[in-house]
Amino acid sequence: MSICPLCNGLRAIKIICERCGNEMNDRGKVMDYYDDYSPYMDIDLMKMEDGYPDSYSQHQCPHLYSCLNCLKDEIILIKE
Repeated sequence: MSICPLCNGLRAIKIICERCGNEMNDRGKVMDYYDDYSPYMDIDLMKMEDGYPDSYSQHQCPHLYSCLNCLKDEIILIKE
């Protein structure tokens, strides 16, 4: 099992919004927003159902980034 450096607080990644140029905020794993119980589910099992076909096999963690200025959301695949 690989670990995500963002989920585990090992590093931070600065993403700049393509629309307005402001820094985007990391909102966590996109799977955590599926339903009330998804944050408590096994991460590897959730990756098999997350809609990103290679996230499990390529050891990627999909994170939701949001811009507070222009409200743009973007999914960034983070290498584990």
